[in-house]
Amino acid sequence: MRFMLAVVVGLVLTACGSSGDSDKPNAQTVNRDTLTERQRDSMLAGSRIPGARGVGKAMRVADSTSAGIEQTNAVARDTTDQ
Repeated sequence: MRFMLAVVVGLVLTACGSSGDSDKPNAQTVNRDTLTERQRDSMLAGSRIPGARGVGKAMRVADSTSAGIEQTNAVARDTTDQ
């Protein structure tokens, strides 16, 4: 019984141990952080996941709205400069 407890404790400590490179982020974190939100949403919109088409549609609507706002701002800048 004590031997089994010692083995379990040893396995737990081994699993919780680090490789000594605690200042290096793992590859999964780096890959996730290198993509922008827009890139992740674009990948999602092109997938076959349920609701992915809605993400694509929302991105197109947001782009259209942003373009309209930019045009309005450009007109406002042109009229206030004179």
